[in-house]
Amino acid sequence: MTKQSEFLWYIPNQVVAGHRGEPVSSDHNSLDTLTEHAKALEQHGWRGALMGAGWGRPDTFTVATALAARTTSFEPLIAVRPGYWRPANLASAVATLDHLSGGRVRLNIVSGQDTITAYGDQEGDQAERYGRTQEFMRLIRRLWTEDNVTFKGQHYWVENSTVTPRIAERENRTHPKLYFGGASAAAERVSASEADIQLFWGEPLEGVAVRIDRLKQLSKAQDRDLPPLEFGLRVTTFVRDTTEQAWADAEAKVAEMARIGKDDYVDERRVQAVGQQRLYDLAAKGDVLDENLYTAPGRYGGGGAGTTWLVGSPADVARSLKRYRELGITHFVLSDTPYLREISRQGDQLLPLLREPA
Repeated sequence: MTKQSEFLWYIPNQVVAGHRGEPVSSDHNSLDTLTEHAKALEQHGWRGALMGAGWGRPDTFTVATALAARTTSFEPLIAVRPGYWRPANLASAVATLDHLSGGRVRLNIVSGQDTITAYGDQEGDQAERYGRTQEFMRLIRRLWTEDNVTFKGQHYWVENSTVTPRIAERENRTHPKLYFGGASAAAERVSASEADIQLFWGEPLEGVAVRIDRLKQLSKAQDRDLPPLEFGLRVTTFVRDTTEQAWADAEAKVAEMARIGKDDYVDERRVQAVGQQRLYDLAAKGDVLDENLYTAPGRYGGGGAGTTWLVGSPADVARSLKRYRELGITHFVLSDTPYLREISRQGDQLLPLLREPA
């Protein structure tokens, strides 16, 4: 893989302990525990970590700010939701944290459904939801790069707005990168016009290749006025010293997930997102696709990146990730549990293989 590839992890800012098989601990979401994860990422070669968002979880921006203050190079990829944030409020908060952290902020814009009425939000159908997201992304970018912004859209407006402190340009980075996901037609139109990085979940190579081509064509059709859209992969990487041990452990973990049942693992909102349903549907094509993409966890798993796993030795998983790289994926967000143990294992065994010259 080239030096342009970036590797991030995942930090589970959860209220309830035991996320996706993480060992239960009473201090799982304490600042000391989360800082231990962030510092381990720095020590084992990772650029930073994604932290998810959702009502009923610790506030992601607050957690990211605390971790940035306790680290020196760790870059938080902060998940945020339009509706939970207003564009100018978020633009100002991000500009401030970016200034204080020396340019270490990344944003993952999330438009999936949430418990929106709990925090006083409302939204219409899918077209309205993604229309709002498009305005949101366009407006925060303008607020970071322009002075005295006036904008009157269908969902948001500002008048003569200047965000301070200004975002400092660093190594050709004019502002924090905007990551975005979603597999519906509406989501892909937003990504093609507004995102910096489109994130895919762990789908087979053929499906990812089709989506990359479609997004490139959409970018042209919509006269994208931003730098070319980049692509990322968010997937579980189940790594052991040998291929045989990896598969034995993976199958044992899936058997335990099946035994425990849905209360611990299954996301009851599984049918609501197009991208999530695509992952669940993969199991019908076989338990293992593309040599080592394990779909069986999707029958019992908690959704998202936990639905499919890349299983194998460090060499096996590196080979698979390199195939995604050949399709044009340059941003990788990996994880497995126990999170802290796997930060060091995969940082020491997997990342060096991914950084080898092609």
